[in-house]
Amino acid sequence: MKNVILTSCLLLQSLVAAGQVLPLGTPSFPESDTSKIYTVSGYRHGVSFFPKVRNQHVQYEATPQLTFDKFHSADVIYTYMKRLAETYPDLVDLYEISRSYEGRPILQMTVTNKKSGKATDKPAAFFEGNRHSGEVTSAESVLWLMQHLLTGYGKEEDITHVVDKNAIYLRPINNPDGHNMYIHTAQMNRSTVRPYDQDGDGLLDEDSPTDLNGDGNILRMRHKDPKGDYIIDPRDTSGRIMKYVGEGKGEYKVVSEGIDLDGDGRIGEDGIGGLDLHRNYPENWRPMKEATGRGWTQGGAGEYPLSEVETRAVVSFLLANPHIYIVNSMDTRVPMHLRPPSTSKSEDRMYPEDLKWYKYFDEVGKGITGYERAGDVYNDYSNGALTPLFGHGPDFGYFYYGAIWYGDELWDNARPKEDLNGDGEKDELDQLIWDEKENDGAGFIPWAAFNHPTLGPVEIGGWDPKFFNQNAPSKHLEPWIKNEALFNLEMVKHLPALAWGDVEVRKIKSYKSDSTDYRVRISYKNTGRLPTALRQADLVKIVRPDRLNIEFTGDLAKPAEENRLRYQVLDSTLSRPRSGRPTPGVTPPPSGKYFKETGYAGGGTVQTAEFKVRTYGSESLRLKASLTTTRAGLLEEKEIVIQ
Repeated sequence: MKNVILTSCLLLQSLVAAGQVLPLGTPSFPESDTSKIYTVSGYRHGVSFFPKVRNQHVQYEATPQLTFDKFHSADVIYTYMKRLAETYPDLVDLYEISRSYEGRPILQMTVTNKKSGKATDKPAAFFEGNRHSGEVTSAESVLWLMQHLLTGYGKEEDITHVVDKNAIYLRPINNPDGHNMYIHTAQMNRSTVRPYDQDGDGLLDEDSPTDLNGDGNILRMRHKDPKGDYIIDPRDTSGRIMKYVGEGKGEYKVVSEGIDLDGDGRIGEDGIGGLDLHRNYPENWRPMKEATGRGWTQGGAGEYPLSEVETRAVVSFLLANPHIYIVNSMDTRVPMHLRPPSTSKSEDRMYPEDLKWYKYFDEVGKGITGYERAGDVYNDYSNGALTPLFGHGPDFGYFYYGAIWYGDELWDNARPKEDLNGDGEKDELDQLIWDEKENDGAGFIPWAAFNHPTLGPVEIGGWDPKFFNQNAPSKHLEPWIKNEALFNLEMVKHLPALAWGDVEVRKIKSYKSDSTDYRVRISYKNTGRLPTALRQADLVKIVRPDRLNIEFTGDLAKPAEENRLRYQVLDSTLSRPRSGRPTPGVTPPPSGKYFKETGYAGGGTVQTAEFKVRTYGSESLRLKASLTTTRAGLLEEKEIVIQ
């Protein structure tokens, strides 16, 4: 590898010979670093430092009021999260859930009314953004929902009800390393910044794209070439749009802005990182390489499932909190409500009763966001091409975790919805018209001449890669993040909810021996819409069946007969909880605890449990009933008197 020093445009980049190590010292994160250089951690064969930028679409310092006319740096997002936690202490817990590859905190917020019960005792939802480095629109949607819930509590009835009865876990940035590099430099990458050999040449991150003209963007370069495959689209009188015509049939080559740093004839093909956090989940994980050459592989999957700390931080949290029922782990750029399965058609593997709910939410989502597309990853995302993705979050979410799990995609790349110029096509020319009319023409950076160190005269320009192609321009941001957040909120409103129904105690028979038989019937209702668990959740045992707990209270022993109870359960419909090993020589006190598993209550349905009990003596017998579920929360104790 050549040593290259490019001083034009103050890039200050250098390469070292393969194998040479550049000591980086203690990492200095851009949240606190005031220098002009951004450094990325990890050993790599290419550069690890880049000029910092301040993008016009990004807010780098927190202001008194949180608004969404700009994107926010991670430091600013964390500042607003801390402010909200301080402002709403009765509704918010803010905590560090894990540390990223580079050691940055991953912050998460729990929103619930603490006075109405613990978060873990309530039905719950989890919303995550910014797993992929550049997909920062998703982080803004989580932040928007956060503010919407907290500022609306006590003012809007539906929000107040949601926060009183449920727990909402919010993680705006699951990949702070990638988020920061994207916001603070011209660089872009798929996911984690961990060094990775993307082009298979044995070198790590040796050929990053380069901001040659120093404008803070990695754009496209066009240059004339006898083997060119592009021409300037003759329909575009401005000369901006390029048209692909086939190899050797064109006048121009169009490549990424940069230099062929590793001499392989390609430019910018192995930049920072390259592993994909959204291929690192344990369900249906596949390796990046396999031995036979005949099996399935998955690029970017990592060395093993959950090899990346950021993905592990999601899975470990969810498994430790199985009461979470609704999840949306959002991405950016294809406007679609995206869900499982990722390796098969929906009907081939999903329980029909579960799939019915997913299809229902597909339509609910489209009605709120206006997205034209919703459906599964395998069939619908690929428009019927039946393209599998392995180690994918939606598959983990349903098949492993048994939840309603979406991986929604925000922003539409300003794809034209109509033929704006009347030429019979909806294409880039219509995008240009939309950009000029609705975006002040800021989406396309005009081609400008540049003297390339190896290619000679080139032109650099094209669509803004970050805040037009991948994310919405900041002036168009809020409608996208708001609508997605409102879809997530609507799913929360469908969570199950519990209420006591009728309780009936009926005398069946009295005996001369001063004993009486009773039938006790206890009902409860799921007043929510979703069942207390999906069928898949029961299959994989991420949940336990709804459990009615009965405890006889007071003095349970008959007078002068310490080993005989004042009651007897007459049938086997009630079970006893397992108790620990008895202590030798110690007679345990009478136990009045029983339970009955009642399955899973569908939305709007009533579940009833009954049992028979014989009482001895004339005194009344008291018991307490309670209900525990994994995903529908708890029902407080209810006292019942038998007499």
